[in-house]
Formats: sequence, C-alpha cells, structure tokens
Amino acid sequence: MLIKILREIKKMNRHSLFLASGIILLMGGCTMIPHYSRPEAPVPADWPEGSAYPDTTLLQEAPTAMDLEWQEFYTDPKLRTIIEIALDNNRDLRLAALNVERAKTLYGVQQADLLPAVNAIGGGSKQRTATDLTTPGQPRTTKQFYANFGIAAWEIDFFGYIRSLEEQALQEYLATDQARRSAQILLVSEVARVYLNLAANQENLNLAQSTLKTQKGTYDLIRKRYDVEIASELDLHRAQTQVDAAQVDVVRYTQLVAQSHNALNLLAGDALPDNLLPADLASVNSPKDISPGLSSEVLLRRPDIIAAEHQLKGAHAFIGAARAAFFPRISLTTTLGTASDELSGLFSAGNGTWSFAPQIVMPIFDARTWAAYRVSKSAQQIALTQYEKTIQTAFREIADALAVRGTVDQQVAAQQSIVQSTQTIYELSMNRFTNGIDSYLSVLDAQRSLYGAQQGLISLQLAKLTSKVRFYAVLGGGGEYLELSEASEKQ
Repeated sequence: MLIKILREIKKMNRHSLFLASGIILLMGGCTMIPHYSRPEAPVPADWPEGSAYPDTTLLQEAPTAMDLEWQEFYTDPKLRTIIEIALDNNRDLRLAALNVERAKTLYGVQQADLLPAVNAIGGGSKQRTATDLTTPGQPRTTKQFYANFGIAAWEIDFFGYIRSLEEQALQEYLATDQARRSAQILLVSEVARVYLNLAANQENLNLAQSTLKTQKGTYDLIRKRYDVEIASELDLHRAQTQVDAAQVDVVRYTQLVAQSHNALNLLAGDALPDNLLPADLASVNSPKDISPGLSSEVLLRRPDIIAAEHQLKGAHAFIGAARAAFFPRISLTTTLGTASDELSGLFSAGNGTWSFAPQIVMPIFDARTWAAYRVSKSAQQIALTQYEKTIQTAFREIADALAVRGTVDQQVAAQQSIVQSTQTIYELSMNRFTNGIDSYLSVLDAQRSLYGAQQGLISLQLAKLTSKVRFYAVLGGGGEYLELSEASEKQ
C-alpha cells in the first residue's frame, strides 16, 4: 500500500518539491550560542619549587603519565593481572560505562528533534445521519477512506533552539565519558594502593612473627637463667610481656592481611587466587618513574578537568537555547495522500489530497523566558567557577604528590640508618646481657626500639611506592584514550 501511496504522491502537484527545498534551507539556520574560548587556568604556569620538591628538570627524560599506559607503568606482573581483572569485573566502573551509554542515548533523542517525524496513516469511517439532518436526495449513510503520508507539527529550528539543546546534550555526553575515564583512573590507582597495603601488612605480619619467635627465644633463655637464680623474676615477667605484645601484633596483622585481601577482592569484582597476592613489599616491582611535564598546562588533559570544560561548554549552549526562546518559533504540519468514498477507488485518478499548514508563534511577553535566560547566565557562571576550582584542586594534588616525591627518599634513607643502628644496639645489648654485664632492661629497650624502627621503615617504603601510584593518577595516568575521548579533547 505504501508503494501505491508514493506513486500517487508523485502524480500530484509540485508543492512537495518546494516544501522539501524550504526545509533544507531552514535547517541551515543560525544559532544563538555565545562564542566559547577556553578560560585562563587560575594556577601558576610552573610547578612549585623549594627544598620539599624535586628538581623537575632532572625528570624530563622520563615519560609523562599521559604517554605511559598503565600496563607499562606498573611493572609488577601480579599487579597487572589483578588490574586487568578489576577492569573487566568492577561494578563501579561498569556503572560508569552504563552512564555513558545512557548519556549517548539521551543525546540521540535530543538530536532526533531536528528531523521531522514522517508517518503514513490510513483509515476509514462509515456514518449514518438522521433523516431530519439529511438534505433531500442525499444518502443518509456516508463512507470515507483515506491514506496520508505526512509530517505532524515539526518545529523548524530556524533560530537554533533545538540545536542549542542538542549541543548541550552532546557536551553532557562527552563529560560523562570523561567521568568514566576518571573512574577508571581511580580504580587502577586504588587497586595498586590496596595491593601495596596488602604487601605491607604481610611484611608487618612476617616481622611480627619473626619478632615473636625471637621474643620466645629470649623468654626461654631468661626462664632458664631464672630457674638457676641468675635472672630475676622481674626480668622473667618483662620478657613475658614482650612475648604477649608480639603475639598481639601477629593476630592484629593477620586480621589486616585478611581485610586487605577482602578489599582487593571487592575492587577486582572476583575472588583472587593466593598466587596473585604479594608475599611482602620487597617482592613487589616498583612502578616506573614519570615526569610531571614542563609546565602545569599538562593538568588540562586530566579527564575531570576535561569533563568540567564540557560542562562549561554545555552551559554556553544552554544560553543559546535561552536566547533563541525570544525569537519566533516556526512549526509545520503537512500531509500528502488520497481519499475516496469507496475503498476500491482510494487510488483512482483525481482523488489526491494535500494540506500545508505552517504556523509561527511570536513571543510578545513571557516572564518565564526572561527568567530562563537569567538562569542560563547563572548556570554558565557556576560551570565556570566549578571548572576553575577543578583546575586548582588538580594543581594542589600534583603539588602535594611532588612534595612527597621530593622528600620520601630522604626519609627512607634516614629510617634505614636508624634500623641499622638499632640493630647494632640490640645485638650489643643482648651480648652484654648473656655475658652478665647488663640487665635485661637494656635488652628490652633495644628490642622495642628495633621493632619500632623496622615497622617505621616498612611504613616509609609503602609511602614511597604509593606516592608513585598517586603521582601517576593525579597526572591523569591510567585511563584509556578511546576515540570519543580523543575527539572531545580536540573540540
């Protein structure tokens, strides 16, 4: 039937040709979106300098975070495997991807408003009229059949109202995609952080178990000396407290290892096998060194900042829609078809019909239009402020990461020296105690100092590794650069 309708339309007058020409011309109308230019970044052009910061010129030979994919940055094979599992199974990242699909669909809906909705409609009716209401000689029963092909109330976007809303939806879509990249960066860095925490907790557990074994050996020695009345009861109880304290630490770090394992399973979205878990910090390969770049301009490539800029562009598009609301709105309803009082004569010659009903609405006074325009200006200022705040926050995060990077090596070196010194003190104190020169009190003090120094060294070694992870993340490393993301950065 549709083919017959189209053939009939072809035989009709040429109004449809002029209509199509007018549609093409009107679709190329203007828009009221204000010109956009990227605002100046409200942060210094150079990274901070001083005694707490590293010399960034010495790091220029290293690759930047954006140029180094996470598979290259993280050199530990177990960690890479866990990150891959998390990227496939993590529910938060999956929700971020679904939000992107939702925004894409909403953009498609908004984009479709630019095009007319064309429908083919067929129908018929049969009606019997009262005798008193029928003209003499006319039949009381009438029939009508019709088949139409047309456009119903299509708004022609001459002043860019719909195109402004379409642009706003596009920017929302692009911002959502950048949010997905931010979620991936956060996931990758969080998996690495929890993995390193698990390694540190495991090393602390190993240290506590080793200390417990040593303390038991010392207690047994004092017990023997006490039995032969060489050591005092006070020394015996002091040794017992050290054994008990070490036992408490073994239990505590056993709990922390289990909790870190649970956290890693949650991030990975699946139960991880034991062969993927780290034995200690020493078994973890350190991530690669990266450069922060020559200037702070590199932070503009962070996905959260790109997303904030897309929100700002969307606010500009909203202003365009608010401006277009002050201008006339043109809509069009048109049909081409055929009608007959008999179904068999529906496509007979001379039964063609058409209608052409354009409508223009000229706003004269509507307080809501002015209010909407003021709202759009306020929304643009809010988006601008949020964009600038996002840049300032990013600069602070990178500056903090640089401060850690510039000082953590010195802290680790100093703590290693403390461990070596306390180890020597402990060995000398133990030797003097076994030879009966000093009391057990000096050994007890040396043991506590050594154990605390060793725990402090583990904490600083963990801080050094996590600082690299943090530095990579705040510089925007760890996100995948899909075609959509690359295209949005070029806008």
